[in-house]
Amino acid sequence: MTTIEELRGQIPQEEFDYQILMYSLRNLARPRDKVSALLKSGSIIRVKKGLYIFGPASSRGPYSRELLSNLIYGPSYISLEYALSYYGLIPERAETVTSVTCGKDRAFTTPVGRFTYWAVPLDYYRVGIDLIEVGEKRSFLIATREKALTDKILRDRGNSVRSVQDLEVYLLDDLRIDPGALSQLSPQRIKEISRCSRSRKLRLLIAFVGGKGDRLSHE
Repeated sequence: MTTIEELRGQIPQEEFDYQILMYSLRNLARPRDKVSALLKSGSIIRVKKGLYIFGPASSRGPYSRELLSNLIYGPSYISLEYALSYYGLIPERAETVTSVTCGKDRAFTTPVGRFTYWAVPLDYYRVGIDLIEVGEKRSFLIATREKALTDKILRDRGNSVRSVQDLEVYLLDDLRIDPGALSQLSPQRIKEISRCSRSRKLRLLIAFVGGKGDRLSHE
């Protein structure tokens, strides 16, 4: 009989998949029965089919919703409102973990929160992604600050941004992005991202960050 302490010795990370779980229970005659018992007792929690975390009584630290987001549906990287909040670019705390994928639009409601995925073309998907280490050989993919913002601008198709002035209102009034944070964005990185998109809004963003952003940093 494998105890939860023995299982924790086999699985040091908080997030794990079915293959890791079954390998850790490989010495049991009926490992699936053990999985059912662990789920029933709350020792482990099924985030979605084939993906788990340890329950509160068994955890050794916080699990990473960001890492789970990458694992729930992929390929994907965290972006949009969640990434903007993660970087402190917008004041609101994002409850839903928002991601971008080169697959299909998807949404998942799980025991650890809601996760959404917005589909974009592969060429655009590939640029502007960072890898963040969270310890214990754990890491997740997230948009750079510039990509998170371009994703948000492209995703909000209903915004009527037709000029740099319109964009300024959208960024400062609608999204409430801190002017100082805007001034620190890289026009060159935005140019690299815009090459993979024909959006006029991104060309306006380059002009705004490269020009008015300098003024905003002193306001």
